[in-house]
Amino acid sequence: MTEQGSPRRLVSLLAATAIGVYLLVVVGATTALTDAAAACPTWPACHGQWVVPLGDPQLAIAWGHRVAALGVGLLLAATAVVGLRRSDVSRRVKLGVGIATALYPVQIGMGALAATTATPALLSGLHLLVGMGIFSGVVLALAWTLEPETHDEPRGVEDPDEVAPASDAPTQPRETPTSALARARRTVGAYFRLMKPRLMWLLCLVASAGMALAAGPALRVETVVATLAGGVLSIGASGTFNHVLERDVDRKMNRTADRPAATSRIPVRNAVAFGLLLAALSLVAFLSVNLLAAVLGLFAIVFYSVVYTLILKPNTVQNTVIGGFAGALPALIGWAAVTGDVGVPALVLAGVIFLWTPAHFYNLALAYKDDYARGGFPMMPVVRGEAVTRKHILLYLGATLLAAGVLSTVTTLGWLYAATSVAFGALFLWAVVRLHYERTERAAFRSFHASNAYLGALLLAVVADALVL
Repeated sequence: MTEQGSPRRLVSLLAATAIGVYLLVVVGATTALTDAAAACPTWPACHGQWVVPLGDPQLAIAWGHRVAALGVGLLLAATAVVGLRRSDVSRRVKLGVGIATALYPVQIGMGALAATTATPALLSGLHLLVGMGIFSGVVLALAWTLEPETHDEPRGVEDPDEVAPASDAPTQPRETPTSALARARRTVGAYFRLMKPRLMWLLCLVASAGMALAAGPALRVETVVATLAGGVLSIGASGTFNHVLERDVDRKMNRTADRPAATSRIPVRNAVAFGLLLAALSLVAFLSVNLLAAVLGLFAIVFYSVVYTLILKPNTVQNTVIGGFAGALPALIGWAAVTGDVGVPALVLAGVIFLWTPAHFYNLALAYKDDYARGGFPMMPVVRGEAVTRKHILLYLGATLLAAGVLSTVTTLGWLYAATSVAFGALFLWAVVRLHYERTERAAFRSFHASNAYLGALLLAVVADALVL
């Protein structure tokens, strides 16, 4: 038993099974795209052979997929035996494991039919849906197994107008530099911080992935430069407006009390003018590509600055979920910059980012729960409690992995993407499971960094697969 009554053995089996099933879903989609199944048109053996020569890459891929399916099937069977026989396992957990176990033979049968016949599109779609159903059943069982018997109580949102400024973070500059050069460097640094530079690398990588999927090796350097320049400027404008609009609340939070607008290091009038300048320059950069990219870029600025900052963040516990749309927009911008429209792969990539956002940011909300309560923001751990937040992290992670699997079916991404998705997905899942056990700020930050590593590696794999491999 775990510290909180969850059976460790079952948790380990469920986590391993989830990654195993996800491996089959992603690799199965990649196998179909590379037509590796055609190298082994008989089932279960290949041309009557149970041991195949590995010199033929296509044959090795097809045979490896069948061997992996056998191994995952045995793992799922062991999970079912442990889960269904335990008296201390809830009915919901048993239902999730039972559904996944019942669907697995159906999945195997579809795979055998696909290998031995000309596969119609409908059968391929059903094969993917059943695989996603199995994965969903296992992930739900894992979430319910990790769920503690007693939930922590949410502390409630405090009134930011009645809360004193954070005691351990200054609200005014500590020192005034004496030399002109030092003052200039400090001012430039403050303006740079207004732009929220930490967000730029990941969002630019999202846009780069969108461009790579749309153009492949034919991607033009000038398109990349103009699109990323517009992206950096629009992110900077959004961040600046966010700093200005939240300056009063920022003074009450330890994490944000030293921001340039909160400390008046940058006057509000100057910050607003700076944000407007960045927004205008971003539109110029996007317009040099095409009109749709500019429209989407402007919408991203307005959505983050107005919809998210003023409407969603202070008023609804779903602020992080809905606000994830802002982070997903660069995928559409990148695709539109190349094609002038929005295609299915761009929408699926945007879906990956949208679903990843809660799985990513809820970790930060856990680590800074008291700070967000002090600021009056109805974040998930403040309103619903930490236990519910941890469960939602796992569920959104599962949804993110499913969306990443779908991306492999609507694109020509190959084995680098598949391997990266599985490997870093497993790392992220491990960190989330540890978060459920440890329930500490350190564990939340570990999961937060694992989420960054997962998405960063996934996007790099998309770019490399689309442009090089």
